[in-house]
Amino acid sequence: MGMSQTDAATAVPADDLLALDRQLCFALAVASRTVIGAYKPILEPLELTHPQYLVMLALWERAPRSLSDLAEVLRLEPPTLSPLVKRLEAAGLVTRERSAADERQLAVRLTDAGTALRAQAETVPPQVVDALGVDLDELLELHARLTAIIQRIAPLSAP
Repeated sequence: MGMSQTDAATAVPADDLLALDRQLCFALAVASRTVIGAYKPILEPLELTHPQYLVMLALWERAPRSLSDLAEVLRLEPPTLSPLVKRLEAAGLVTRERSAADERQLAVRLTDAGTALRAQAETVPPQVVDALGVDLDELLELHARLTAIIQRIAPLSAP
């Protein structure tokens, strides 16, 4: 089947800087949606959304954490993070309380249930690798390259 006149008139030249398939933002958006979509069924038994899972990962690394520290490490604005933490608190996985070190800060702590959920979450990464069907070495290389780029273009501020 050949191209119609309309198709030929709108065909994008191979060197067009605005060609959709040449856009980094498009490739990253599709990859992001696809990878995050793979997490959804895997996280359902844990009763976590992907953003909630990220909060829990940060808390499993170190807790308690201030809301501002969580926002920085997760690269989220506090107004975006607060509802996530409130839902995790309602689910009994975390508590929010005033920091002993600084009354102006909220300390987010894991509950016993939040700590216990970590053992179940350890099954998530291998399930995601299986769901994506991509070679583990290839995923590790992609992760390393993306992390290096992120550190150059949007470094975390020093503690």
